[in-house]
Amino acid sequence: MTDSKTEYEDSYIKEDTSTCNNTVIDEKHIEAENTIDYTIEERRLVRKLDYLFVMPCVAILNFLQFFDKSALNYSSVLGIKEDTGISDSQYSWLGSIFYLGYLLFQGPNSLLIQRVPLAKYISVLIILWGLALTVTSEGKNFSQLAALRFLLGFFEAGIYPCCIMLISTMYRRREQAGRLGVVYICNGVAMAFGGLIGYGIGNMDNVGNKAPWQWIMIILGVVTIAFGLICFFCLVDNPRSRFLQLNAEQEKLVSLRLQDNAVVRTKEIKVGHMWEALCEPRFYCMVFASLLVNFQNGAMGTFSAIITKGFGFSSLNAILLSIPSGVVDCIFIIAAVWYNRRYGQTLYVACFFLVIAIIGLILLVAIPKPQIKLVGLYLSWAYCASYTLMLVCVANNVSGYTKKIFYSSGIIIGYTIGNFVGPLIMVSWQAPLYLGGMIGCMGANLVSIFLLLIARYFMAKVNRERQASIANNDAPLPGTDDLTDKEDTRFLYRL
Repeated sequence: MTDSKTEYEDSYIKEDTSTCNNTVIDEKHIEAENTIDYTIEERRLVRKLDYLFVMPCVAILNFLQFFDKSALNYSSVLGIKEDTGISDSQYSWLGSIFYLGYLLFQGPNSLLIQRVPLAKYISVLIILWGLALTVTSEGKNFSQLAALRFLLGFFEAGIYPCCIMLISTMYRRREQAGRLGVVYICNGVAMAFGGLIGYGIGNMDNVGNKAPWQWIMIILGVVTIAFGLICFFCLVDNPRSRFLQLNAEQEKLVSLRLQDNAVVRTKEIKVGHMWEALCEPRFYCMVFASLLVNFQNGAMGTFSAIITKGFGFSSLNAILLSIPSGVVDCIFIIAAVWYNRRYGQTLYVACFFLVIAIIGLILLVAIPKPQIKLVGLYLSWAYCASYTLMLVCVANNVSGYTKKIFYSSGIIIGYTIGNFVGPLIMVSWQAPLYLGGMIGCMGANLVSIFLLLIARYFMAKVNRERQASIANNDAPLPGTDDLTDKEDTRFLYRL
């Protein structure tokens, strides 16, 4: 095997850039990373991660998380409002208060991610939110449901940052887009299968003297608890874990892969990393874009069944019609991840999918025919692909362990606030179309496009400066120390 420094430097671009523009830099960078030759041993190692110890747990985890928090959406047309006596405005608050718990846990979560074993931490969170969901079935009024929804959000809050850190630690940078895509594809799969499961459970009226909405909470909660116990023993969070049974060749490969993904696990919390993030304009662009895009996520995640029922469909058919939403969501994310892996241009593609989402919302509110409104509803889910690429951008372009956690937490705080506000802009007197809320989502998506383009501009500017001087740069290599992307002057951003 060649020297690790030589192999790592080969992944960087070494050419004269006096006439290179930003687009060429980005294309060359992607091409260099995409031409990494995998040895047989590395392929075996990646297969272990993909099919046994990491991605199966991540996929099922995110399937359950999305399905569990969407249980309220299905319950809205299965009698929860009538059985508990809550009003339309209180139902909106049940959608929002989940994200209040989500928000309040982000501070402790940032510390816990760095201080405790990631796999065990994830497992405990899964079990706790499964318990909260199961007990929600016994809620009798708004106060009880609100408290349980708060706890559900509180315990689910750590999962997305944990998944980002897990994938960033275990995979090369060029591999991360596809694996992060799986996280959000599972949301679409949950939406599609959730429609089928919700339809089936919707027919369990008075089984065991419980309403269908209660059975949704019970069944999902018990399955989630069982899965949490499995993750406690099976999920791997360390590239050198004994469960991977690495041979000598794979041990050396792990060192190279850690250099490539620029993540050095450390329990030391570095205030300098956080201050560096706070001084970067792209940090605020990403956080506010995350906030604005998720206006739509909060609104659609809580009200899509009600909106669909408003087109003239029955309650159970409204749940069934959520299946195409999940399928379209998966297609959008797969297309976005494939294009990003093949051609790069992460943030341009994210902007493109936001444009599709805006077009979908326009069809939803402007065309009177129910069939066209359904098409608009399905197209509007394109924002999920955009948000996935935003997370890919952060995973690929932020190094330094504390800094990466800080960025991820900032993104999740934006996500949380956006999802908290989303249901509240859906005012009851505008039901079932919620015109004001839909227009608000369009405006938020439009502003997000401009924020992503600004973030891209700043990273492209740094790329041009580094490309011009990289030939004479003797800076330490990424992965040999816990360097941030600013400290490592060899680091080129994937745009």
